[in-house]
Amino acid sequence: MTEILTIAYPWIKVLHVAAVISWMAGMFYLPRLFVYHAERATVGSELDQTFQIMEMKLLKVIMNPAMIVAWVCGLILIGLGAFDFGSAWAWIKIIGVILMTGAHGWLGARRKDFANGVNTRTGRDYRIANEVPTVLMLVILIMVIVRPF
Repeated sequence: MTEILTIAYPWIKVLHVAAVISWMAGMFYLPRLFVYHAERATVGSELDQTFQIMEMKLLKVIMNPAMIVAWVCGLILIGLGAFDFGSAWAWIKIIGVILMTGAHGWLGARRKDFANGVNTRTGRDYRIANEVPTVLMLVILIMVIVRPF
């Protein structure tokens, strides 16, 4: 069993990193789509429908599966000993990932607002929201790579 885990560990880690990259690409792009959607499309227009399709596919085909794979692989890696329960960096990273998941959920709710024609937020609001994944990503990366605590 130990030999299988030794072989599987780097492959699970590769899958985890690939899923995180895909998830983050969507986390950066979806709020940018919302900026343009809020600023350039009127409810019910052809452009509104185009944005809705783009946003739905990005969320459901790329972001949701990538987030799930990132979480599953991350939990497997924790189970294989990749998490130092005694270090602050590890807990800060987990909090960052939980906050990123919350940001993902918030973006999903905003997509539904657009789909239902009830978006009340401005392009500026979405520009600000676009910074949240960047800040969280930096915190997570610093915790994993630098491990300052």
